[in-house]
Amino acid sequence: MNPVTNQTSERKKSCVNCGASLTYAPGTDYINCEYCGHKETIEQSGQEFRELELDKYLQQMGAQSHTMEITLLHCKNCGANQHIEENYKSLHCVYCTQPLIVEDMYSEDWIMPGAILPFKMDTAKAHAVFKKWVAGLWWAPNNLQRASLSAENTKGLYVPYWTFDAQLQAQYTGERGEHYYVTKTVGSGKNKRTVQERRTRWYDARGTVSGFVDDTLVKATKQKSSQVPNQIASWNLKELETFNASYLAGYVTEKYTIPLRDGHLQATKTAEDIARNWARRDIGGDTQRIHSLDMDLSAETFKHILLPVYISAYNFNGKRYSFFVNGQTGTIYGDRPYSFWKIFLAVLAGILIIAVILLLMQER
Repeated sequence: MNPVTNQTSERKKSCVNCGASLTYAPGTDYINCEYCGHKETIEQSGQEFRELELDKYLQQMGAQSHTMEITLLHCKNCGANQHIEENYKSLHCVYCTQPLIVEDMYSEDWIMPGAILPFKMDTAKAHAVFKKWVAGLWWAPNNLQRASLSAENTKGLYVPYWTFDAQLQAQYTGERGEHYYVTKTVGSGKNKRTVQERRTRWYDARGTVSGFVDDTLVKATKQKSSQVPNQIASWNLKELETFNASYLAGYVTEKYTIPLRDGHLQATKTAEDIARNWARRDIGGDTQRIHSLDMDLSAETFKHILLPVYISAYNFNGKRYSFFVNGQTGTIYGDRPYSFWKIFLAVLAGILIIAVILLLMQER
């Protein structure tokens, strides 16, 4: 069966009862109809997601067996490229909330996701998390709180990432440092005293370290508005599911804009850091110096994965603020504006209170 045709047909699935589009129900293994309540189980392939051979794929770059065609809309305001399902209700950019023009839709091939981490919470729960967070913000403008009351500002997004696996082996040369202490006399007269001064003996070291580097995670998008903050960018990848397009129903999916080659370069830098840490641990002692590191990566594989995030965008005084909720854990983080008048009035009230207290003290 042609995988491209198969995945395309799944995305257009409609309710057998009323004809409405079916959407994925977060935290479950089924898609449902929001109008009549009909449910259909997402059929699992029974196979674990595939790791693709990196070298082989880089040579072929786009072999049809590992690609699929998707439709994309380009936001002319912020530049984001996003795939919106046929049954997604709002054709507004998930990042800047500007309307998207359907006539600008175009098709493009992408490397088929190997795995997906389905949403674990629905939009209503994510919106409740936003409201609670906004309500707890001191000095926030009143219209920020009003904007947070609209669930339309909360959008579910699958963010693209690359993951890389490799067998790592590295030869290193360096030095092992061992601390020792000598007693020194400092000062003179009554201020004369003895202190312990730390010194280090260095010994040559060399060796080989090796091991398996599993699931190096690399962001696959350059879009600044969609850069998931590090404060929430932590998912349990053990819950990844083999990709099935049914999980996309009702959500926005961003296409990767960092090519596979560039993602691999970033993963290689991460592998170098890992190799240096392994070498330091292998050298031992109290401190270490690494003079050279010759690293080799073999049996390299990769996969394209999609991870769940809820985004709410808010414009205030000509500046856009974004709030993010991890679609698996519910962790929230975002930028926030401050209300000048709230702060000004609070400071003014504080000054008046102090003035009244001083006046009362003088009268007494």
